[in-house]
Amino acid sequence: MPLKDQLISNLRARLRETLEEAQSSALARVTSATPTKAGEEPPVVARLMVEIRSDGTQTIARGAIEDITSGDRVAVEARGSTPAQLAASLAKTVFSAPLLARAAVRAVLDSRPPKRSGNEGT
Repeated sequence: MPLKDQLISNLRARLRETLEEAQSSALARVTSATPTKAGEEPPVVARLMVEIRSDGTQTIARGAIEDITSGDRVAVEARGSTPAQLAASLAKTVFSAPLLARAAVRAVLDSRPPKRSGNEGT
């Protein structure tokens, strides 16, 4: 299997695991509104803005993803009759967006430890 296909396969498996974990945990996390100090968090690389509308029988989430480094923007839309269906649909929509997929692959590649040269210890 070529390296590119293997990386994509690994990324899919990691995303699937993350989505399964998200389904079993709370959909939202409440934290304090204490501002963080500069340098405590990594830089912003993408933004996701979502508006959620519901009439009790159906829920629609619409929004956009912006890749900060390239400036690319992609619209997203998800529908569901339950919160779990909406979350799954939104996750599927978000991760199918080409710009986010590209950013995810970049993040996986950047997080790998550096290759060893093999000349160590000689």
